[in-house]
Amino acid sequence: MPKTTSSLRAIETDQFPIDFLSQIAERESWRKEIHRPIYHVHKWWANRLGSVFRGILLGCSLDEGQDVAKEFYRQHSFLSRTVLDPFLGSGTTIGEAHKLGFTALGRDINPVAVQAVRVAFGPLNEGAIELAFRELAAGVGKKLRTLYRSVDGQGRPCDVLYFFWVMQARCTDCGEPVDLFSSYVVAQNAYPLRRPEAHVVCPRCGALFRSRYDATSALCPSCGHAFDPSDGPAKGQKARCQSCQHAFSIKGSVAASGTPPSFRLYAKLVLTEDGAKEYLRATEDDARAYQQCAVELADATHSGRLKLPELALADGHNTRQAIAYNFKSWRDFFNDRQLLALGLLQAAIDGIPDATTRDALRTLFSGVLEFNNLFASYKGEGTGAVRHMFAHHILKPERTPIEANIWGTRKSSGSFSGLYRSRLQRALAYRRAPTEVNGTGTKGGVICSPPFSGRLGPWPTGSQIPVAGSISVSCGDSAATALPDKSVDLVVTDPPFFDNVHYSELADFFYAWQRRADSEEPMGTTRHQKEVQDTDPQRFASKLMAVFVECRRVLMDDGLLVFSYHHSRDDGWKSVAEAILGAGFCVVNSQPIKAEMSVATPKAQAKEPIQFDIILVCRKAGSGRTPPDAEAALAAARSKIQRLQRAGFRLSRNDLKVVCFGQILTTLRSIDALDALPDAVDEQLRAFEGVAQDVKSPPRRSRGAARPHRRACAGPR
Repeated sequence: MPKTTSSLRAIETDQFPIDFLSQIAERESWRKEIHRPIYHVHKWWANRLGSVFRGILLGCSLDEGQDVAKEFYRQHSFLSRTVLDPFLGSGTTIGEAHKLGFTALGRDINPVAVQAVRVAFGPLNEGAIELAFRELAAGVGKKLRTLYRSVDGQGRPCDVLYFFWVMQARCTDCGEPVDLFSSYVVAQNAYPLRRPEAHVVCPRCGALFRSRYDATSALCPSCGHAFDPSDGPAKGQKARCQSCQHAFSIKGSVAASGTPPSFRLYAKLVLTEDGAKEYLRATEDDARAYQQCAVELADATHSGRLKLPELALADGHNTRQAIAYNFKSWRDFFNDRQLLALGLLQAAIDGIPDATTRDALRTLFSGVLEFNNLFASYKGEGTGAVRHMFAHHILKPERTPIEANIWGTRKSSGSFSGLYRSRLQRALAYRRAPTEVNGTGTKGGVICSPPFSGRLGPWPTGSQIPVAGSISVSCGDSAATALPDKSVDLVVTDPPFFDNVHYSELADFFYAWQRRADSEEPMGTTRHQKEVQDTDPQRFASKLMAVFVECRRVLMDDGLLVFSYHHSRDDGWKSVAEAILGAGFCVVNSQPIKAEMSVATPKAQAKEPIQFDIILVCRKAGSGRTPPDAEAALAAARSKIQRLQRAGFRLSRNDLKVVCFGQILTTLRSIDALDALPDAVDEQLRAFEGVAQDVKSPPRRSRGAARPHRRACAGPR
C-alpha cells in the first residue's frame, strides 16, 4: 500500500472508533493468553492488548475519513512503512505491525524481554521442537516424575500433584517454631459461594478433612480436637505462639534468625490410579523423600554436575520485602527439591544440539520458574491451581507456598509439560494462522493476516535499510538506537509507568537462571541506569524525554509518535507531559480505550480502578496544528466519555480523570503551562459530575475462546 498523502490520519480525529476497539479489547482481556498466545510464551509485565495496537497501527496509517472498524478485519500490507517500538516488552507492537505488513523494529533495555521476543518471532521448527520435547520426556522427564511420587490413602503408588508447605517463625519468648497459618482452611473452591466445601488441616494431629470455607468450628475426625478453622496463629504482621501464647513480630523473628525462613511440609494432593484427586497429610516417607532430594542436590552441585543461579538480590522497591525476610539470593526462592528438578531439567535442555530448538525450550523453562518456587501459592479447585509469584506485582514472601510437580501430570498446573502445551504449542499454532478476536460475540477468531515469517533481520544502523516487512529486535538503550535520521514512519509504544512495576527488579528472577545457562562469567543483572523507571517524577520525565528525543530524530517529519498511558496521580501526568513537550512533540489528540480486564488483581484492590488507557497521539512541534482551547477539549472529553458509556462501559472517577488529562494535553504547547495542568483537570472533573452518573452496566464477560475459527477476511489492501 502506498504511503498516505493526507495531512490527517484517522487516529488524529474524534471519529476514531474508541467504542468499537474497547469492546474488542474487553473481550480479549479476559483470556489474552488464548487470543494472542505469541505474546505470552514468557512472562512480562503490563502486557498490552493486541487488538488495541492493531487498531492504533491502522489508525496511524489510514486517512481521515477511512473506517478503521471496517478495515480491522481486512488483510493489509503496509510494506513501505516502518514502525519502531522503543519499549519492546512482550512484543505486542511489532507483532501486530508484522501481521499488517509493516517493517517492524523493536528495542528494549531488558535482555529478558528481548530474548523472549526473539524466540517467539524467530525461526522455529515445530517438528524439531516436538522431537526434542519427547526426548526430554523420556529422559529427564522420567527422572523428575520420580521426585513427585508417593502413596495414596490406600497405600498405592501415585503421582503427587502438589506438596503443601507452611512457613515457620520461632517464638521470640520460648523459641518454639510456630506454623504461620492465617487460617487452617488449606484448600477451597475458586467459587466458594457455589461450592462451599473445603479441606481443613487439624493443628494438633495434622489430619486433613472436609469442612466449609467459612466454618468457624470444626472437630477433627482423627484426634477429636475442636478448633476454629478461621483462627490461625498468624494475623497480619503478628503471630501467637501456641506453646506459651506469646504474641510476636513475624518479620522481627525471621530477621533475627539471619537466614531465610524455614518451611514445614504438612500435606499433599495426589492423583490416584483412577484419576481422582485426594488430599492427605504428609507422611514420614514424604519427609524422607524430600531429604533424599536435598542430599542428591548437594552432591550434584558439589561435583559440578549442576550449576545453579547465584545472583544476589539487590535492594529495590520490589525486592526490599523479600530481603527483609533474609532472601539474599534468587536461589533462596526455591526449596531443595525444586532446585534439583529445575537444575536437572535445564541441564538437559542445554544439551539440545539445535540452537533455535534449545532457545525455544530454554524460554519455556524460564517461564516455568514463576509457578515453581516458594513464593507461589494455591488458588484451589475450579481454576488453575497455582497462583504464580507475580500475581500481585510484588515479591511478598508466601506463608503457605505450594510445590507443584515440575514435570507435571495430565491434571497439573504450572508444569513444564503443561506449559509446553498451553504456551509453546499454542504460540506455534498462532504463528501459522494469526487470528483476531471475533467482534460479533461468538466464539472463535477471524484470520486476517498471513503467517508469521519466522525471520529476524539485523538491526539497521548507519545507511542500512531493513528488508521490507521484516522484524528486527535489539537490546539496549532506546535513547541511542543508532538508527538513521528520519528513517521511521511511526513510533508506537507503551512506556513504563514511573512508580508502578519495576521491571528489572523482577526480571532478575528469570535472568539469574538464563545467565547461568550461557555464561561462566560472574552473574550480572538486568538493572540499568538508563532504564526508564524511577519513583522520582523528575528523573522519570528526564529518562522518558531522552527516549522521545531519539524518537524525534529517527521519525520522519510527517510521522506520528503514539503511545498508551494512564496514571491516577497528577505528577504522573505532569512527568509524561514534560517528556513529550521537552522532546519537541505536541499532543494532537488522545483516545481512551479499554485496557486490562476489570478483575485483574491490582485493579480489583483499587477503590477507583483505572480500566482505560489513554492513547496519546503526538506530532513534531511546529507541524502547524492549532491547539484547541479548554472549552473544545472539554467538549471532546465529554463526547468520548458518553460514547464509551453508550457502548456499555462504566467509568470510574479515575477513568474520567485520565480522559480529562488526555484531552487537556492537546491544549498544551509549552512546558511553562504544565503547572496549571492539575487545576485544569479538576475543573473538568467537576463539570463531568453529571456525566459520571449516566452509566450503563459493563459488557458481559466473554467466557474464553474456542479453537480459532478459520474464517477468511478480505485480501490485502
